[in-house]
Amino acid sequence: MKILHIDVSPRLESHSRQLSAAIVERLLEVAPGAGITRRDLGTEPLPHAMADYAVALSSPATLAAPSKGALDVSEALIQEVEAADVIVIGTLMHNFTIPSVLKAWIDQILRVDRTMMSTPAGKVGMLRDRPVFIGVASGGVFSGDRANQPDFLTPYLSLAFGSIGLKALQFLSVQATGFIDREQATFAREKALAEIDLTVIRELRPLHGCPAVLSDIGRPYRNARRPALGSVALAAF
Repeated sequence: MKILHIDVSPRLESHSRQLSAAIVERLLEVAPGAGITRRDLGTEPLPHAMADYAVALSSPATLAAPSKGALDVSEALIQEVEAADVIVIGTLMHNFTIPSVLKAWIDQILRVDRTMMSTPAGKVGMLRDRPVFIGVASGGVFSGDRANQPDFLTPYLSLAFGSIGLKALQFLSVQATGFIDREQATFAREKALAEIDLTVIRELRPLHGCPAVLSDIGRPYRNARRPALGSVALAAF
């Protein structure tokens, strides 16, 4: 089994990184031989769509014959998604929605005639569905009885991923991080993890008896900076 693990927070000890790391640990309990590819958009953000990419997507003619290199970044990112059996994303809720670094990634993987088809009935996904676990950290409360702010993150990601064929999404959240201490944050994370459905992983027939293999965007991941699960800062970032 192959896991694509994506983080977007610029802070190495953020709640969203803590949560995504914990999700990966749970997956490795079920599939200890899984391979892990890391893409850290928080410390190595992608450029936003450049002119050559925008021109390539501007018409059927330019998309059929793009300028050299215009789609290279998009193609590399799409192939990472295609190679993964499971995707884990750790993201903060930034101003009611996703941060721009995650949007820049999405803008590269949502591509007409490559990951989705445009039809009279709307976008139709072209990718094979697979489990996507999305760990969300928010400084405020966006769901439940105590919700006091809108949530544009969950519906947007559901629609965006669904448009390319990824519909098996699980959202796990740690909320009100701006008002809780370390002990409360640990409890909130464990409560979120209790909601995870691992049956979808068991169905993938994981490899057993082999250590997890880490790579950083296809290169040996020797200097992985994985925050300790017990070390939690207060900000949602």
